[in-house]
Amino acid sequence: MRILLVEDEIMLGEAVRDHLLASGEAVDHSENVTDAEIMMRTTNYDVLLLDLNLPDGSGLDLLRGLRRRGSAIPCIILTAQDQISDRIAGLNAGADDYLVKPFDLNELSARLAAVARRYSGNPNPFVTLDGGVEVDLAGRTVLVDGAQTDLTSREWALLDQMVRRPGQTLSKRQLEEALYEFGAEIESNTVEVYVSRVRRKLGRDVIKTVRGVGYRV
Repeated sequence: MRILLVEDEIMLGEAVRDHLLASGEAVDHSENVTDAEIMMRTTNYDVLLLDLNLPDGSGLDLLRGLRRRGSAIPCIILTAQDQISDRIAGLNAGADDYLVKPFDLNELSARLAAVARRYSGNPNPFVTLDGGVEVDLAGRTVLVDGAQTDLTSREWALLDQMVRRPGQTLSKRQLEEALYEFGAEIESNTVEVYVSRVRRKLGRDVIKTVRGVGYRV
């Protein structure tokens, strides 16, 4: 997933970013409202992780503005504000989930996955693909004919992006954006390399090439 993290606490922001990067997600980190708005105008994100108290404004105001403009980006609020009234305000502003600091990073990952599944239209984490391949999106595991097959974090990120959009053809550019954050160096054949690796592990029929357009499962 391509994730935008808006968090001004430097140590927490770095911990969240590093945890998600290690899981194969692409994470861009903003420490204020202004930069976050610029980044969202130029990039399609899968999920927004949003702090409420930011140095140049309110996270709630940012979220309300997005919803007024018709944005449907999934949003999880990350905040130290733990009053019931705060949670109600966040959910009423358009948040999908609300996580109070301090929180467990693995719980954050689970909530991210759950929100992403709901927005993909299929809350079921178990998906069956062609060739006897079973994918557990929550457990991040893949079975081929009943035997578990290990994927690297990038290989998983590529497969995960397509499994969440079954039947939809994703362009090379869309897959690159899902795999890499701002500033990352991307080789011209990166997507092709990872598609080839996943096919070798799971079977050639799992990922289909739509010539001149992109890839789909």
